[in-house]
Amino acid sequence: MRMRILLVDDEPLARARLRSLLDECAWPDGGRAEVGEAGDAVQAMERLQHAEWDAVLLDIHMPGVDGLAFARLLRDLPDAPAVVFVTAHAEHALEAFDVEAVDYLTKPVRQERLQQALDKVARRRPSAPADLQEAGTTDFLLIHDRGRTERVPLAEVVYLKAELKYVTVRTGQRSYIYDGSLHELEQAHPQRWLRIHRNALVARHRVRALEKGREPNDEPESWWLRLDGVEEALAVSRRQLPAVREALAGRAC
Repeated sequence: MRMRILLVDDEPLARARLRSLLDECAWPDGGRAEVGEAGDAVQAMERLQHAEWDAVLLDIHMPGVDGLAFARLLRDLPDAPAVVFVTAHAEHALEAFDVEAVDYLTKPVRQERLQQALDKVARRRPSAPADLQEAGTTDFLLIHDRGRTERVPLAEVVYLKAELKYVTVRTGQRSYIYDGSLHELEQAHPQRWLRIHRNALVARHRVRALEKGREPNDEPESWWLRLDGVEEALAVSRRQLPAVREALAGRAC
């Protein structure tokens, strides 16, 4: 099922630019999204009342009702579309997430950032195609990197580590950057992952050894976990230490 996206911006050139970027985005069926346009909030509301849309790419500074006020109105609609703000003004980011925006893009928009935002929208769709649904419905992660889209099988993942706004996905061969959350992945596959730290999940079948105080400047009670497939060891928090020991004991059996 194709994604339906409504562009809401009072500048025709800005809408044309977004259309061009949408044409470059990767879609699971190899086709394109269905795209509509509106020049202000009034036009946008009219279009929303006559058809269902998956996402609204919304400018903030518009004549009449601005984007933030319009997003508040959208929350009262049944089956409201996901909101992605697209604006030249970075200072409204906190307000944007107060109205439950999925993402916040600043102009000029890069294609890879737009792709990431649309992937977030796709994961929220109950009827989303299999390879863009949440990780719980698939056995792979969909990675977007520099214009390329690649499937990384979960069976190849050694660990996942949250760093800033993204998650590092480590396989035995290389690392990837994934636009998602550890919590989503942990909830989707609880039997696959073992949490060893607030910012790290490891594949249970990769757990090999637990070591105490590997580095000279470590605290006396610091612990590190070694995994099959990678050389680096990962820090284990005190809170997760019992679960790690249990996982090791279970593997030994």
